[in-house]
Amino acid sequence: MDLLTAFIDIVLHLDTHLLGLTQQYGVWIYAILFLIIYCETGLVVTPFLPGDSLLFVAGALCGMGSLEIKLLAPLLMLAAFSGDNTNYWIGRLIGKQLVKSDSRFFKREYLDKTHAFYKKHGGRTILFARFLPIFRTFAPFVAGIGRMHYRLFMLFSVLGSLAWVCGLTVAGYFFGNIPVIKNNLTLMIISIIILSLLPAIREFIRHRRQGG
Repeated sequence: MDLLTAFIDIVLHLDTHLLGLTQQYGVWIYAILFLIIYCETGLVVTPFLPGDSLLFVAGALCGMGSLEIKLLAPLLMLAAFSGDNTNYWIGRLIGKQLVKSDSRFFKREYLDKTHAFYKKHGGRTILFARFLPIFRTFAPFVAGIGRMHYRLFMLFSVLGSLAWVCGLTVAGYFFGNIPVIKNNLTLMIISIIILSLLPAIREFIRHRRQGG
């Protein structure tokens, strides 16, 4: 429970924690951010990492001069694209063996929902899922299992990585330091999390209604 409380505190006060890490680790913060974005996208066991809010806050720190957006944005796009590719090839090479059983680290429920989303939207899922927590972690994995044509996968992965990283970091860069937003950044982070989860909440409500 202490770990969960600590994680929630980090997510809700990401601006304070990230600024502290920037001051503590200097240029190594870029490697830390790269690793977080890579893991959230590339490993099916880490869909809980705060990708959306992290990108926005990192963009805001760029606006403050603590980070360089010209370095940060391309680096995190590379992290997102690399994560996609790692997940795709895990799914393609050993995905069918992994999905045979559920575990505390691998939730079959997430896979099934992503598979349904993939069947509905096809290859565009890789692009759309970029803006949906959990889905963006499992979408490339499902694409790999389904042996989606790799060139098509790469196209949607590049477009999704570009739109997601640039969209949120640039938004943070230009809007994160507006006084009303800067003074209420925790509320802004909560809003980003809620907006990110709205599609999943809507799907849950729809499923409950149909079940009823």
